[in-house]
Parts: sequence; C-alpha cells; structure tokens
Amino acid sequence: MEAAKKGNASVNLTMLTDFYEITMANGYFSHGYGDTIVYFDMFFRTVPDGGGFAIMAGVQQVVDYLNNLHFTEEDIEYLAGKHLFKPEFLDYLRHFKFACDVWAVPEGTPIFPGEPIVTVRGPAIQAQFIETMILLTINHQTLVCTKANRIVRAAAGRGVMEFGSRRAQGDGGAIYGARAAYIGGCVGTACTITDREFGVPALGTMAHSWVQLFPSEYEAFKAYAEEYPNACTLLVDTYNVLKSGVPNAIRVFNEVLVPNGYRPAGIRIDSGDIAYLARKARKMLDEAGFPDCKICASNSLDEYIIRDMLMQGAPVDSFGVGERLITSSSNPVFGGVYKLAGVEDKHGNIIPKIKISENVAKITTPCFKEIWRLYDRDTGKAIADVITMHNEVIDDTQPYTIFDPEHIWKRKTVENFRAVKLREQLFDHGKDVSTYRTVQELQQRCREQVATLWDEVTRFENPHHYYVDLSQNLWEVKNRLLQENAR
Repeated sequence: MEAAKKGNASVNLTMLTDFYEITMANGYFSHGYGDTIVYFDMFFRTVPDGGGFAIMAGVQQVVDYLNNLHFTEEDIEYLAGKHLFKPEFLDYLRHFKFACDVWAVPEGTPIFPGEPIVTVRGPAIQAQFIETMILLTINHQTLVCTKANRIVRAAAGRGVMEFGSRRAQGDGGAIYGARAAYIGGCVGTACTITDREFGVPALGTMAHSWVQLFPSEYEAFKAYAEEYPNACTLLVDTYNVLKSGVPNAIRVFNEVLVPNGYRPAGIRIDSGDIAYLARKARKMLDEAGFPDCKICASNSLDEYIIRDMLMQGAPVDSFGVGERLITSSSNPVFGGVYKLAGVEDKHGNIIPKIKISENVAKITTPCFKEIWRLYDRDTGKAIADVITMHNEVIDDTQPYTIFDPEHIWKRKTVENFRAVKLREQLFDHGKDVSTYRTVQELQQRCREQVATLWDEVTRFENPHHYYVDLSQNLWEVKNRLLQENAR
C-alpha cells in the first residue's frame, strides 16, 4: 500500500515520446532556442459521447513521470546511433534536469472544451519534450473517468464495479483505467494490482469455469459457500438461471450459510435478458426468505443499457461493467491537444502566440491564462467558467459581466457569486509542489464537483451548453491577433 500513498515514480518513461519531440529539441538547441521560455496549454475540443462535461484524471501520473524525467546512458547511446544529433545536444540530454513550472486542474474536477487544463512554462526543449506523456496520460484517464461517471450516474446510486482488465488496451490501460474509473465513481475493480498500487478496492467472485469444473452446479456453489461464507455471491447463469442457477443457489444458502449463521451476499447474472431474469430471480429469492440477497448484473453493459434496465423495473442492486467502460468503446478517443500559447522575450514579457485555422474549432487562445469557475452563492451551482489573463483577478464582491466569445452580443451580468481558480501548481521550476490526494479523496471530490452542475448539463441527450467565456482583456488580445493575421 506504500505505492498507493506516495505514487509510483520508479518507472523511467522518458523515452516514451514522439520522435519529433527529440528532433525539434535538437533543432531548438542548435538554433539557440533551447532555453527560450515558452508556455504550452493542454486543452480538448469536444466531450466524448456528446456529453455536457468531462472529468479530469491522470494528474498524479503526470507528476510521477516528471519526477523521474532523465536520460540514461542507454538512451544516449540509442540516440547517438541515429546519427542525427550533435554530440553537444546529446551531452545536454545527459545532464538534463527538469526545470519547468506546471499547473493543472485537480483530478475529479468537471472540465469543458477550450479550457487550459494543463499549462507548462519553461525552457522550450523541456516544455515541448513532455507533450507526448502529458497527452497520453491525461487523455486516457480523463476518457475512462468520464465514461465511468456517466455509467455511475445511470446506475442511480447502485454500485458499479469496473470489470474490464481483460479487454483493456495493455497493462497500463487496465491498471490506470481502473484507477480512473474509481475516481469517476465506481465502487471497485477486478484489477488486483490497482488495489495494491492505489488502494482501489479489488472485487470479484467466480467465473463460469468454477461452476463447470465441479461435477454439478450445486457442488460448485456448495464449495464456494463453504470457502467464503461471509461473502458468498454465486454466478447463476452457467446453465439455466431460473431452472437450475437460482434454485441451486437457494439450496446452498439454506444448507450451508443459514445453519452457520451467515446470510448470502448475492447472485450474479451475466447473460440473457437480464431485466426479465432479475425480476424472476428476485421473486424466487424473496419467496425463499432471502430478500436481503442482492442481484448483480454484468455482460457488455453501458450507461444506456443500465438506464433502460432500471426504467423497465429490473431489481438489480449492482453492475459489473467491463469493455465498454475500460475502453470507452462508444467514443474511444479523448482529443486533448498541446499547443504553444506564448513566448517570453529577453525582458520577461510574454508574447502571445496563436494557431489559426479555417476550422474555427482549431483556433487556439493565446497568452498565459487562468481558469475561474463562478458559483451561485445561493444554490452552490456552477454558473460558467471564465478564462482570463494569468494576472487578472475576478472580484466576486462586484457584479461581473460574462459574454460568449464567439457571439459577443450574448452577455450576462452575474451577481452574488463566488469566483474560484480551478488550477493548482504542480511544479515550481522543476520542484514538485503538488498536493497528493488518495483515490478516495479524488472520488469524493468528483462526486461533490459534479453535484455543482445543473441537471441540464449532466443529462445524456442534448445536454445544456455550459459556457466557457473569455475575459474582455483576453478576448481583445485574441481578436487582435486574428485581425493581424487576416491582413
């Protein structure tokens, strides 16, 4: 459990980077730009599954990665073998020491398109080089965390277990996906190593093979009940749920558990028309004197299937969700990007940088920025987010006017609100100043923060558009750069 407390910074992933990050670093070094101070933002453009918001995750793994960022002699030898890089550059890498400032939105926080959820300030070589791992880590865990939160909300208070290890894209997908799913609201995971490393509760009972291995279903159930009398959940769909599975489970409950002072934990149904089978099984269990025996459903579930099952009155108490959660199969890519937003001159002045495209969604927002969330003081609900220049302060003791940055005539003056900065600093000139939070604390944060969103924002179909506005000053800088580049 020690790793769960401190994070795991023992794995050197420095070379897990796109090769062009190294070729650009070499070019910056050769042309004297290596130590130029730059600002990069990570942001995303669309919410997966047409949802109203995403949930930030993966920050702790970014911290672990940056704490262990260094080039080994093996790395240097590999790069030297490419015959592309000057000896002076390779020597620079040999003595590389991370020296950037990093800010990020805390894990478990709802986030919206266009917001700089991570900002890196530092020497160009370093800030550019870490792009791949920042995107890989935040994109993956934010995707899974967001999907998990959708499924948990569909379950309406019933427990959701992450069962996707065997369907995940690789070991990292399984381990960190389970972590992200827990932050999003799952009660536990089938992935044992994620329990060991992060303290996410490991859950699970039996597979169909357990039932098949014994001479009969009854004997399989009996053996399991004898082995785990205080946590006996039986898988009842190996042969026939209603004709053999549930009857054999009831028989074992009566013969093994009850005489020894135990009550059954539950049954699990993994195939068939689960809503129908659960209703029939519930009736059989109740009539047998086991109204406290829970019913768990699994088998290719997602938020829509769960919602429909519950709308049909399925008496299911918990859900095991696998591939459609761990891979977010309905929308398997979180499209976070990493773009240059500013460059410091020799006097420390920040020169804003913008990326322009005929695709309006791909136009970036320049400058070193801050994100503020405005909360209604009476309801506690989030009103809107505002992106400002880094040195701007939103005075929540005075009325504040927000406006749509694309349709500037859409304006609203808010009063009686609370303005909160969303981001925290992770690194100060390469020194780790981050706040470590357990996955339990992050899950609680997620629960509390999602509760600040209006139901119209959290609904699955056609969610209300949550406004992310620009301050007047930031809008003016962006508009000026657009006009200058249009000449």
